[in-house]
Amino acid sequence: MNPEQTICLLNDSFPPFIDGVANAVLNYARNIDSAGGKPIVITPAHPDADDSPYPYPVMRYRSLDLRDKTGYMAGVPFSPELARKLSKENVALLHSHCPIVSTILARQLRQIVDAPLVLTYHTKFDIDISNVIRNKALQAGSKKALLDNINACDEVWTVSQGAGENLRSLGYEGDYIVMPNGVDLPCQRVPNAQIASVTAGYDLPAGIPVFLFVGRMMWYKGIRLILDALARLKAVNRDFRMVFVGDGADRAEIEALAETWNISDKCLFIGPVHNREELRAWYCRADLFLFPSTFDTNGLVVREAAACSVASVLIKDSCAAEGIRDGVDGFLIEENADSLYNCLLKLYGNMDLMHHVGENASRELYISWETAVESAMHRYEIIIDRYKCGEYPSHRKPSEEIMKANGELMDGLGHLLTLRDQIRSHIKDSLN
Repeated sequence: MNPEQTICLLNDSFPPFIDGVANAVLNYARNIDSAGGKPIVITPAHPDADDSPYPYPVMRYRSLDLRDKTGYMAGVPFSPELARKLSKENVALLHSHCPIVSTILARQLRQIVDAPLVLTYHTKFDIDISNVIRNKALQAGSKKALLDNINACDEVWTVSQGAGENLRSLGYEGDYIVMPNGVDLPCQRVPNAQIASVTAGYDLPAGIPVFLFVGRMMWYKGIRLILDALARLKAVNRDFRMVFVGDGADRAEIEALAETWNISDKCLFIGPVHNREELRAWYCRADLFLFPSTFDTNGLVVREAAACSVASVLIKDSCAAEGIRDGVDGFLIEENADSLYNCLLKLYGNMDLMHHVGENASRELYISWETAVESAMHRYEIIIDRYKCGEYPSHRKPSEEIMKANGELMDGLGHLLTLRDQIRSHIKDSLN
């Protein structure tokens, strides 16, 4: 790739907020930069952001603070200032990692910088929409708007074949390319001393199987199946420890259910682990990774576990189970607690089999971010050449004045909301 060409990576989340897609953008930027490219990350403003450590520009645009409702800063996808900055860059390609706000903004910027727009579809957004919007008519309208946004992109990538099938279920009829995400953990186990240091102080007796879950503490991740199966395992006098790494809106309910089903003494809820070396230690302490999720489109955590030679238990035909061979490099179950319980009961006491399948997983499933982004960069070159040759549909350029007016309108709205919050705070302080 021409080192003078800039690749813009857009996403609705970026540190200090971190989730799976933000982690993907971090790794795209890091590897493009390492390969001699010029990445720019475009993301909503965050009050706690410190972008100084990054060796590439991070351009932030106005946002609304919805963390108390959604956990996210909500970007306002109109920014004349950002458009002016990018117009001075040699932007070769825009790569959006979210089909909502980031792609709305990218579609406008595309007409300013005259570059192709690629979208990576990471998440089953139809499920997110259904969880947030209860009204059926509003759901349908939201899905149509989502589909319109996706159709407007010059090329669409998905992180798995299952994610592509989810796109089809939304009504998407265009082409897509499967471009898997990578793993930023090295493919090797950490020293035993490091494992002991990180897990010291936790109730993890030697010789007792340790099961692990890493991810958002949400019911749709299949956590109820885990608790149900473990309650049955305890009922037949099988000892174990279940470690949950992560946080989320359903965490309190999950812990309460573990208490109700009398397995809280076997479960460790340790919260999120942001340090990657500490997370590696937790993976390496586990004997088996439990991930009965049908929500996830890629299941990066499955490859993270594989990097540490830990096998996963997955739902048959789920996206996370793509390419997994039952009993060879993972274990496949039906989507019910009976099936998970029977799998765990069969494997109980056979740690040699768990570890053997885990070693196979490390050889067969692991993909580094270096390899993943290298493939993406090769594809970038093809897309840029095709765009220059006019092989993609042209996009009518709107008046720059209209763009500016829209931006000023949204900037004004943002100022009004800020002023409103300041007035509320002042009134509250005066009453105390």
